[in-house]
Amino acid sequence: MHLQVADQLPRPSKDPKGLADAGKWMSAPHLVHLIHGAELQSQDQMQQQGVTVETSRDMHDAALAAMTFSHLPPVRLSCIRSLVVPAYTGPCLHPDCKEPSCEGNRLSITSESPLLMHIQSPHHKNARKWGKAVIEFDVPSDLAQLLHTYLGAPRKALLEHHLLIGDTCPYVFMDMHGRGFVAAAVLTLYWQKWLVSRGGVPMNPSMCRQVFVDERQSNSATAGPSNQGAAMVMGHSVKQRDKWYDMQYHPRLAQNAVDGMQSWRAAMLQSHPPAAPDLTLSSALHCGHVLVSDSEESRYQSCCSDSDIDIDLD
Repeated sequence: MHLQVADQLPRPSKDPKGLADAGKWMSAPHLVHLIHGAELQSQDQMQQQGVTVETSRDMHDAALAAMTFSHLPPVRLSCIRSLVVPAYTGPCLHPDCKEPSCEGNRLSITSESPLLMHIQSPHHKNARKWGKAVIEFDVPSDLAQLLHTYLGAPRKALLEHHLLIGDTCPYVFMDMHGRGFVAAAVLTLYWQKWLVSRGGVPMNPSMCRQVFVDERQSNSATAGPSNQGAAMVMGHSVKQRDKWYDMQYHPRLAQNAVDGMQSWRAAMLQSHPPAAPDLTLSSALHCGHVLVSDSEESRYQSCCSDSDIDIDLD
């Protein structure tokens, strides 16, 4: 019964304006600038104050935010949560994996000089639909440098602070207890709290996907990645991405059509109009009636009537 009632109730609006009015939306430029500022601040603090638990946590958070948005098309949170460190040599940690040679969703270092890092994600939402195709790419240089710095002394400081001697965490990112973000809700709350602490709004990290697609599909989109390539990194086809994350699809098409009509109308006005049709009345048959004229007035006489009743048009 409750499902039937839910089907009848209007769903809450998820357009950017409605979310912004509710305090749950940030534009792409705002979010990119906020994350970039956190990256620079964490690096400056590390240089000035050295490796402490506080500066290490700040760098961890900046790296996590940079992985979620800004440097990459928004990667699925499940892929970020399950990303293991380059030093991990154990079996794949995905609970449903049955491939003995699988290395799992992994961040790896392919070269130290120059620094090159690589991400491979065999386990993602569409892996089975894509015939087990792996999402993989080289990490951009700025993000690679941030991750490389964090994976050194700062991450070690966090592990020593949170865990008992001999314990470790195989994942790149960890919660306030030194454990991986196994549950999606834990990462969501952690990310929201961090974003608010930086002057943002309590927006879910998954909302970064809508923010990205909204900018890419807008009329004011800046030059950036191809739709197909970005959708691949996001773990979607272009059709899936537009269906689930392009919240302005219908309003934008409608507005574009209305805007386009103005140039169409202008073109029509600039063209030469056709000659006006000849509307002169004649005595020819029209729809079974005859028009009778005399010198004083024009009268319309029905040819279907047996009487000679005249119907005055004046």
